[in-house]
Amino acid sequence: MTRKYFGTDGVRGKVGTSPITPDFVMRLGYAAGTVLTKSKSSSSRPVVLIGKDTRISGYMLEAALEAGFSAAGVDVMLAGPMPTPAIAYLTRALRLSAGVVISASHNPYDDNGIKFFSASGNKLPDVIELEIEAALDEPMTCVSSEKLGRAKRLDDARGRYIEFCKSTFPNELDLHGMKLVVDCAHGAAYHIAPDVFHELGAEVIAIGNQPNGFNINDKVGATAPAALVDAVRANKADLGIALDGDADRLIVVDASGRIYNGDELLYIMVKDRMSIRPIDGAVGTLMTNMALEVAFKEMGIGFARANVGDRYVLEALKERGWIVGGEGSGHMLCLDKHTTGDGIVSALQILSALKRSGKTLAQLMEDIAMFPQTLINVKVAPGFDWTKNKDLLAEKDKVEAELGDAGRVLIRASGTEPLVRVMVEASSAETADKMAKRIAAKLTA
Repeated sequence: MTRKYFGTDGVRGKVGTSPITPDFVMRLGYAAGTVLTKSKSSSSRPVVLIGKDTRISGYMLEAALEAGFSAAGVDVMLAGPMPTPAIAYLTRALRLSAGVVISASHNPYDDNGIKFFSASGNKLPDVIELEIEAALDEPMTCVSSEKLGRAKRLDDARGRYIEFCKSTFPNELDLHGMKLVVDCAHGAAYHIAPDVFHELGAEVIAIGNQPNGFNINDKVGATAPAALVDAVRANKADLGIALDGDADRLIVVDASGRIYNGDELLYIMVKDRMSIRPIDGAVGTLMTNMALEVAFKEMGIGFARANVGDRYVLEALKERGWIVGGEGSGHMLCLDKHTTGDGIVSALQILSALKRSGKTLAQLMEDIAMFPQTLINVKVAPGFDWTKNKDLLAEKDKVEAELGDAGRVLIRASGTEPLVRVMVEASSAETADKMAKRIAAKLTA
């Protein structure tokens, strides 16, 4: 069965447009609640934790979800603005039935979404999402008054999560003597990330930490690192750390202003792990730079490509029993530290690699040369199927023939936005850029 509402990262869309409307979200909460109630093995009432990012629409959607869960007889705990990975951690730590995050991650403020975590802190498997979708087709009713769910605030959510993040940094290391700029994207980590790094000893300059409901991801954060580059240079900082709106992505900037994407951070993370205790392999995606594949082979470890999306990286890691993976966008997974991607935890792994090695990021990257890549995002109509565009397919074939073994072409539809992404990897930046534009032109013709 194909999913009608759930994409690669939950249910997402423009606020006020189906499915991100208060009536649908209330029905979604009710449907999820009925599925949870049926699957609950004990006689106790299911309890769900709800967190959100800083979008103005979060208040409305939180109330709608709470009403839906209550009508299904599910108790609710409200965490307020919290990073997505914090909800995954707290759901598992508090032995709750499920966690729900109201967020559209790196999207602008007028988008929003709903994503779910299981009791184990993992994203819901496809089969459960399909059960929820099936329940959405059933009429919404309401349990009797004595069975209605209750709601309460989880007052210590922030402190619990800060301590968890700090616990993923080696006890024998600290961040004393480091000056860090931390860009919170005016998002869910605005009141958390600066404190984590400060409590580990760093001098912290926080930017993007003044959310007003409308400025999330607006010219700040992991998807707009120019603000971080400027702040690192202006403050003569050692490093800059950028998160996105729900704090599950990470981009890092060094003292010179050079930006390190997720592929480069994955390489550094793997290299650091290998210096402590050999690992069997790492997982990237179809977009991951070919240089990593070559480098990991030389290290004697495996490398696997998953479909784009951190849920697919996670699935590939679990299938192989590996622990480290990531995407170029900055979603990093360290399964010996957390069950899901976590921008703050990932940053701490990079910082521990720097501290252990005594080297800079540039020095850690000296023995790998990344293949030039060009990625072009082309806006398309919702539901557009690029695989039926004959001109596009013909141009793709021509480019692949010209590249031969010296490059790759990847075309894919975004799982969260009405975009088609065209990526070309080649031996030179000029070739990659020229060929990506040739293919993208067929989408706009």
